[in-house]
Formats: sequence, C-alpha cells, structure tokens
Amino acid sequence: MKKKFERVFQFKVTLKGVKPAVWRRFQVPESYTFWDLHVAIQDVFGWDDYHLHEFELMSPESGEIAAIGIPEDEGLFDREVLPGWKQKISDWFPEGYRSALYTYDFGDNWEHIVELEKILPREAKRKYPVCLDGKRACPPEDCGGVWGYRDFLKVLKNPENEEYEDMLNWVGGKFDPEHFDAEKVRFTDPARRRRSAFGE
Repeated sequence: MKKKFERVFQFKVTLKGVKPAVWRRFQVPESYTFWDLHVAIQDVFGWDDYHLHEFELMSPESGEIAAIGIPEDEGLFDREVLPGWKQKISDWFPEGYRSALYTYDFGDNWEHIVELEKILPREAKRKYPVCLDGKRACPPEDCGGVWGYRDFLKVLKNPENEEYEDMLNWVGGKFDPEHFDAEKVRFTDPARRRRSAFGE
C-alpha cells in the first residue's frame, strides 16, 4: 500500500570529485525513508546497486554526525549505522535546507553531495518520484573510483592507446561521458528492491 503524502522533497545530488560535474535533480515524496532515497539515487545515476552504501548527515536532535544505511552484524566501522528503512527523510531534513554525504561502494568510494533544494506541495497530476534534470553520464561500476574514471576517460579519448579496445569492450562497446536523458530515468519500487536484496 502506497503512503499518502502532501509534499515533495527536491534534491540535487552531485558526484564528488568528478569534473566536469555529474549531477541529478529529482523529487521524491516526503514519506520516503533513506532506503527509498538510496534507491532513487541509484536509479537517477544509473548505478547497479550491488555494493554497500551509507548516508552521513547531522542529526537534528543531537547536532552530531550520524550514519544511515545497512547495519552490519560484524560492523565495518566502530560506530552505529541506523537502518535506512526505519529513518524517514522528513525527520532528518526538516524545514530549513540541509545536506548529506551519500557514499556508494566503499571500494571505489563514490561520494555524492546530497542537497535538499526545496520542499514543495505535491502536484496532483505528477507521478513521483520524478527526475527533473541532470548532466553527464554516471561512471561505469567498478572502474576504480574518481582516479580510475579519469584514467578510463583518457583511454577512451585515444583509439591508439593499447588499452582502448579492451576498455571499450569492458564498458559494452560504447560510452559517452556527456550523455544523460532525464526522461529515460525509470524508478524502481524501493520495497521490491529491499525484498530482492534481503529476502524480506
């Protein structure tokens, strides 16, 4: 059953350390949890969501930095990670604009700056979530993070490079770093994604 909502949160998410900037602007229901927001970020960027992720942001209650994501039994870090599906974005992004750091894939360490731009009334005829805008393609999964992506782009610019053919084949035959089409973004059902990931 879908939750009712009256407002939408508009975010701009920018991939940190990549120039020219790779970014997306999108709107989600105020009823979203951080798990739901994670799935939306994956969808608008085009990540494959097979690595761990985590949000870091200031707690409105304590003023301290909190971690929200997928708690680990063993614990990758010596700190508490709050389960994203139990934390509502409306509790952490109250009136007054806030930002968070979203990290995906702790190996490649893709860091995203998550900025809440606006809180708006829901538009009756619009389907949410919705991607409004963005620039440039998302880097390929497992390309080695920011530095690996820079090397990848250098190779693709030079067909004479001995790694060119291998890189092109590895990425599926073509890759245009400047391409992004907001209208082609398709959003996954976060509940279904969670059932698929955790078997719940």
